[in-house]
Amino acid sequence: MSKKKFYIFFLVFFLITSCSFDDKTGLWKGEKKEKERISELEKQQKEIINVKNIYSSDKPFLLETKLKKKIKLSKPKNVKDWKMHGLNHQNFLSNIFLTDVENNFLKKKIGKKKFKKSKITHSPLIYKNSIFLSDDNGTIYNINLDGKVNWKKNIYKKLYKKIYKSISFSIYKNKLYVSDNIGFIYAINLENGEIIWIKNHGIPLKSKMKVYNDKIFLLNQDNRVISLDTNDGSIIWGLRLISSFIKSQNLLSSALSKDDDLIISTSSGDLLKIDSSSGKMEWSLNTLGSLLAHATDFFESSDIVASGESIIFSTQSTVFSFNLNSGSMNWEKNVNSVATPIIDGDYIFVVTKNGYLVILNKKNGDIISSSNLLNNLKKKKKNTKITGFIMGSGKIYSTTLNGYLIVSSASSGKFEKFKKIGEQITSSPIISDGKLFIYTQNFKILGFN
Repeated sequence: MSKKKFYIFFLVFFLITSCSFDDKTGLWKGEKKEKERISELEKQQKEIINVKNIYSSDKPFLLETKLKKKIKLSKPKNVKDWKMHGLNHQNFLSNIFLTDVENNFLKKKIGKKKFKKSKITHSPLIYKNSIFLSDDNGTIYNINLDGKVNWKKNIYKKLYKKIYKSISFSIYKNKLYVSDNIGFIYAINLENGEIIWIKNHGIPLKSKMKVYNDKIFLLNQDNRVISLDTNDGSIIWGLRLISSFIKSQNLLSSALSKDDDLIISTSSGDLLKIDSSSGKMEWSLNTLGSLLAHATDFFESSDIVASGESIIFSTQSTVFSFNLNSGSMNWEKNVNSVATPIIDGDYIFVVTKNGYLVILNKKNGDIISSSNLLNNLKKKKKNTKITGFIMGSGKIYSTTLNGYLIVSSASSGKFEKFKKIGEQITSSPIISDGKLFIYTQNFKILGFN
């Protein structure tokens, strides 16, 4: 073969393979249309941030109730791996084994904070002694327990650099599945960080991801529920719901019951039960009562917890319990928290945004105890809010926006101590193998035992 023919062959081969990569990933397909879509998404993000600071219907919880007798808790269970948002498919968090929080064994800055106005940091995942995190530029990191970076991956081209990235991910069959608020869904090899496949859905994805039985479950910005094949990202089924003009930075929740039903909430405040195999909707209800009354609220909710025959979750103003089979309401209680309720035996533990640890009766929603945790901070530090909490070996560990870890007794509800973290915290802490992990808003990962 002559040199001229060789160069022509090489050029043709390069063009063919490049086009193939385009079809596979959708990264550059329809470039003009994609530029227009991304430009509109940039405008939406600015509008969300500006409007959200003005409107709110939060009604602060201000009731203190003394506990008459101590609560008996279950034996702490050791959790080795944290492979998805909410720990498991049911988002069921109970009494997890934790040694202590006196020793700060890990303190590592990961990535850079590019978007000052972005207020979202998602909790890390932990699997086989590796920690998986993301920053607001969309870079995924795999680090070890000493903070050493095993690999990092960023799929985003120049076109997407002005969009902050809100990432949801899940570990399934030795792969990391990722979705974002731009519309990308992709799979990564856990060992080396190599991309396995990428799909551009074309519409921002607005829910936390669940992966089960070789299917990925997500909700997009237009309130369409989709199920995708884990092997290549192709759509298995889709369910179109009523679209909402409510746009938010917050990722909405989903859960899978023990009977493989998908429970998901939408930006309109709708709660749905869907057959995860077929995509057939079994029931639907609205938790807001009046959609117009909440149109400026940018609907937020905690993770949906599937516990036995009950669905329990909280919103900006209310903790709900619904019957899993029928969708009928068991009870509701005016307690404002968007952190995931923790269930242990007959009790539900909630920490409100304004710092009240509230213990509820699971059967009827009655308040058993409530106490103000923020009262124990110094006067200048009380003006903050709770951003997450978890139960570890019979204690409640709550994080605050202004960088404190508050420790209280789960059995009595009483404050015990606090620890200054020193950075803003916008995600819930997690516990793995007896260790507590906190990921700060400035992308610093801290480990305590």
